[in-house]
Amino acid sequence: LMLLLHGFPEFWYSWRHQLREFKSEYRVVALDLRGYGETDAPSHKENYKLDFLITDIKDILESLGYNKCVLIGHDWGGMIAWLVAICYPEMVTKLIVVNFPHPSVFTEYILRHPSQLIKSGYYFFFQMPWFPEFMFTVNDFKVLKSLFTSQTTGIGKKGCRLTAEDIEAYLYVFSQPGALTGPINHYRNIFSCLPLQHHEVIMPTLLLWGERDAFMEVEMAEITRIYVKNHFRLTILSEASHWLQQDQPDIVNKLIWTFLKEDTTRKRE
Repeated sequence: LMLLLHGFPEFWYSWRHQLREFKSEYRVVALDLRGYGETDAPSHKENYKLDFLITDIKDILESLGYNKCVLIGHDWGGMIAWLVAICYPEMVTKLIVVNFPHPSVFTEYILRHPSQLIKSGYYFFFQMPWFPEFMFTVNDFKVLKSLFTSQTTGIGKKGCRLTAEDIEAYLYVFSQPGALTGPINHYRNIFSCLPLQHHEVIMPTLLLWGERDAFMEVEMAEITRIYVKNHFRLTILSEASHWLQQDQPDIVNKLIWTFLKEDTTRKRE
């Protein structure tokens, strides 16, 4: 089983290139996280605590008839993937995270680096009730579109840009009534859950990072190796954006294949 966890503001579709690529050797399942798409979307923010999001992954794994998987997460899904790996290490054979550092690195770094605090300003903005949801809908979801397409935050000229149909898929999902509240509720609980009590990651881990990420400083990627007590591989792609698995799907897929096929007996690089 290969389980794929998307980020914000995305849904299972952000893994379309990987679903096709890895189905030859894996049962590949790309989830919609709690509150996204057509999932159950409880309205109270208390239902989106990290504890619940982690348990969701455990429950899904078991309901699919498995007791372990290759776990891959991007952005907020990367945060959840790290936490699942820390809390349920027996369930994760290999961990792959795209553009999100170890959660302890994130919390420590953000407190010491005002530049990252500014880049993560939306975490604080999302604490407000109703207004963040409204802001995303203004001007025919202009903010949503610009995240993927603008020069500062979007996929660059050398990347695999989203097609009109791709953008339409995102707009369809997030234009449904109440579709943004669940996703933003994930962020409305983050301050009650961090910092972590347990930190160590004990399975082989691959961290992939687009250096042109407008939201995450690349320095956090290197610091992450401190918390991985097994084989750790970091690959930074200089021309790639935050939306790495959509931006550079061929390279990302190749790097994942290499990591999955290699013998990772406790070496670090």
